[in-house]
Amino acid sequence: MFRTVLTAAALFAATPLVAEPIKFAVTDIEGLEVLQQEFAAFETSLEEVTGLDVELYPVSSRTAAVEAINQGQVDLVLTGPAEYVVIKELTDAQIVVSWQRPNYYAQIVTMSEGDIGSVMDLKGKIVTFGSVGSTSQHLGPAQVLADFGLTYGNAYEPKIISRNVAVEALIRGDVQAVGMNEGHLRKIRAAFPEQAFTVVARGRDLPNDILVARKDMDAAALEKIANAFLNDADALMAALLKGDDNQKYDGGFFLTATNDADYDYVRDMYKTIGVDTSSFVGN
Repeated sequence: MFRTVLTAAALFAATPLVAEPIKFAVTDIEGLEVLQQEFAAFETSLEEVTGLDVELYPVSSRTAAVEAINQGQVDLVLTGPAEYVVIKELTDAQIVVSWQRPNYYAQIVTMSEGDIGSVMDLKGKIVTFGSVGSTSQHLGPAQVLADFGLTYGNAYEPKIISRNVAVEALIRGDVQAVGMNEGHLRKIRAAFPEQAFTVVARGRDLPNDILVARKDMDAAALEKIANAFLNDADALMAALLKGDDNQKYDGGFFLTATNDADYDYVRDMYKTIGVDTSSFVGN
């Protein structure tokens, strides 16, 4: 009787390799529990349409996302336009698809019965911005004013104040304008129904949120994911909208014809406030 003896190398070769799961992160969500609440249905749908094993990967900050990409710990990162331009510079991540947010634009809000009748009346006044580095609360509104010829920190006095506190200061007359997006204004009008607010300046639609892949991600897996957003967009969007915070994408589309140059407007925003894209604003 002959006995077959497998060497360690032969045994390894005979054992099928289990593919590593595709790690998916979101920069503006901290903690696995919240990430699962928002994206568990989307994770399942993406697995179903691609046949890949997808795993949600929490990151604690924008900086942590960069580190995870560069260390090969994460494959896909969903991020905002302001974060994208820095992530691109620090990691050379590649664009997969952009996620459209309808009515996503920056605006400058004042009191209807105040002293500000036009955007030019803000010269020498206090204008507040929300979360530092936010596309729609800081960078975008600052660019709106710059587009009207009001230079940041020169034509007016910029202050970073949380949006709710800033609105109360606006009502009291302590500040003259607040930068925010359209969704914020809807919530503010609901919270202060007795107050009349006016938009004196509104910007173009902001560049979309964007899904990027690390530059050395497995090409075959990346192709499956890109094709899924092209061919199975309805199923993926339906799953995405099961997350409460993801309602901001309701009515939007996954846009596959997205280029890095589409985010040059965001790079202009960084220049407007006097910083470059080699690090995140506020870090």
